[in-house]
This record gives sequence, C-alpha cells and structure tokens, in this order.
Amino acid sequence: MAVDDNQVIAISTCNVGVGPGGSTSMLARVAIVDYRGQVVLDTFVAPSPATPVADYRTASTGIQPHHLHNAPAFSAVQARVAQIIQNRILVGHSLWNDLSVLGIPHPAVNTRDVALYQPFRNALRVQGAGPNQIIGLKTLMWHFMRRRCGDENVCPLENARAAMDLYRSSYQEWEVAINGGHWPCALPPSTFSRCYT
Repeated sequence: MAVDDNQVIAISTCNVGVGPGGSTSMLARVAIVDYRGQVVLDTFVAPSPATPVADYRTASTGIQPHHLHNAPAFSAVQARVAQIIQNRILVGHSLWNDLSVLGIPHPAVNTRDVALYQPFRNALRVQGAGPNQIIGLKTLMWHFMRRRCGDENVCPLENARAAMDLYRSSYQEWEVAINGGHWPCALPPSTFSRCYT
C-alpha cells in the first residue's frame, strides 16, 4: 500500500497556562512536519492581550516569556495550520489535544493517531497498560523504536517527528486495514468529539 508523501503530515503542539492559576491551556507553539520529518511549520504563538499567560509551564515546556515576544498572533497561526492540514492525512499523538487548542476540527477518517492505534495498544497491554489507557509518546517510542523522546522539555518538533516515525513504521498495515473497511484505532475521548468532522 503506497502512501502519497505529500498527503501525510504530522502535528504537535505545546501549551502555556492562562486564567486562574494558569489551569487553562493556550497554544504557545505548534510544529508540523512532512512524511520524511522535514519542517513544514514550527512557530511560537503570541498570547492574546486579553488573556495574559499565568504559567509558562517552563519546567515541562522550556518556554519563557521572550519566546512568545513578537511571535505571530493566534489567529494567523490558526489560519496557517488550517490551510496546511486541509485535505491531508494528519498524524499525531492524542490529536484531540492539538485540534482542541488550535480550535480546528479535522475529518476523523483523515487522522492517524498513534495513541489510539490498536496494534500499538495491544502490544503494550500485555505489559500492563489498561484497555482504555492512553499510552504516552515517550513509552511508544521506547517500546517500538528503542528511541528516547521528550527526556527534557516537551518539544513539538521532536514529538511530531516521533509520531510520524511510528506511523511510518506500520503504515502499510494501517492503510490496508482502513482500505479494507476496518478502522484500526480506538475512539478518542467523547468529550473531544467536536475536534472531528
């Protein structure tokens, strides 16, 4: 099963916290890579003046105020991402989180979420993961590719490339299943159904 390289991209985002205690996530960086892991987009995102950042979550994100200074506005980044992903197969890990913070829905049939791919989940369930547990990207990368991922800070570029590598490692089986009418993924959390069309 051949895949049109131009039709497959991977995405990952990184958030800072806004609102009381910084508990609400706001997009701070987004990265998109092509089928070969080359950068299509990697940009920080300026916070809205109406919702200042309460928590940069620097310990996990590595983001500091200067990273967001003079970054493009959310609306510009949102429009650019929507344009890039339109009519393409979108690869990622827990894509509902990325789509939710971007405010962009995507056709479910055009998603390839490595967090939901049943063969990955089945292989790790034997090792103690529960049936509905979302397995972290770091765990997936180590188990299937023996590669470390996200050891220091959350890096959307690294995560997008990692998700794409996982997809590429099993794309033939994945696409054969879909073409045969067998969706090989678990469903995303129902609370994020608005992220899919």
